[in-house]
Amino acid sequence: MAETSSDYVQQVDQESRPALRPVEPRWISYQGEQRLWLRDPLALSERMVLLPAVVAPLVALLDGERTPSGIKAAFEVRYGTRLPPGVVEQFLAALQEAALLFGPVYEAARERALADYRAAPCRPPALAGNGYPADPAALHQLLARYAAEAGVNGAALANGRLRGLITPHIDYARGGAEYARTWLPAREAVAAADLVVIFGTDHAGSAGALTLTRQRYATPWGPFPQDQAVVEGLVAALGEEAAFAEELHHRSEHSIELATVWLHWLLREAGRADDLPPLVPILCGSFAPFTHGAADPLADLARAQALAALRATTAGRRVLVVASADLAHVGPAFGDERGWDVLARASLKASDERLLAVAATGDPADFLATLRTNQDAHRVCGLPPIYWALHALDGTRGETLGYDQCPADEAGASWVTIAGMAYT
Repeated sequence: MAETSSDYVQQVDQESRPALRPVEPRWISYQGEQRLWLRDPLALSERMVLLPAVVAPLVALLDGERTPSGIKAAFEVRYGTRLPPGVVEQFLAALQEAALLFGPVYEAARERALADYRAAPCRPPALAGNGYPADPAALHQLLARYAAEAGVNGAALANGRLRGLITPHIDYARGGAEYARTWLPAREAVAAADLVVIFGTDHAGSAGALTLTRQRYATPWGPFPQDQAVVEGLVAALGEEAAFAEELHHRSEHSIELATVWLHWLLREAGRADDLPPLVPILCGSFAPFTHGAADPLADLARAQALAALRATTAGRRVLVVASADLAHVGPAFGDERGWDVLARASLKASDERLLAVAATGDPADFLATLRTNQDAHRVCGLPPIYWALHALDGTRGETLGYDQCPADEAGASWVTIAGMAYT
């Protein structure tokens, strides 16, 4: 557990009812022991909270319903283990200091981070130097290598009618070839585009949210311009508060960034290094309420008006619409009790192919309905951006460009599936 001073421990309000913010729990090995890492997707603090296995179950009790003493009592009753005095307070203090609990510490950290993000000259590439090279020349070499190894038929490159793409957003180490098979057929459409709209999965996004930013996205080659008229049309439809309530998610969310790097590379290859089209990035929140019931995403009038505004502000332009979207997430790494062996993966591929066939029809309602039949049992994180992109494309047909299954743990029991699709 992160170290905290005794003074800070004493600041824990014994009458408060702590509630944990949305985090990404991951088990990691630390000094020879398994620890639960509570990763903050917003990266509001440099502090890292690692919980020993014996106290990790305390996390499940941070629902905003219990005081610190109530948390201690519930833990001891539920797990039959007595906790030494001060353990719960130290645990809560560590979470407070890391801004992982809702409350004043979190709010202050969030406001500082958002102010810094908006004051920056652009949205810098968050994964540069980690997920891919920060050096422009090295990045060019990497993508060129993926392109050379992809084996795309040259005849497929001459398709100026292409209007949209589904691209992966998995890391390049696992999905590089699939990115190339997706983006290379779009080279002519990329070269001709005068506006690009990218819908990306917001892995920490609220249900149904469409989250905008007025910041320009940048890659190691520099920033893209943004079309403020399109953005402001969407803001007018969604409302200022709703449109930017989760804007800070743009800072570290990788889905749009990884697509933008390939877009920028192709534009440079097409001779448009100094003539970049505006880029409108839109993060798409969870669809859980729509796959676990009959609710319609467009029942919210603001979302329907946002789609209308997007069509109105882009009418008559050469728009490339991109859904940055992975498919299934299966296996123990994602909560399944069993691993996915060869036979299970063959069944998964057949399921994904049926889903892609529906996506190819261009009908967003049918695409959602297909995943609703089993309550999105395979955790298709790309559902929201694909759904919204299909609405923006408005009746186009798709063709699958490639498909792959990528390992998600060292045991080969967990998998993420990805695909590319072109819409004309």
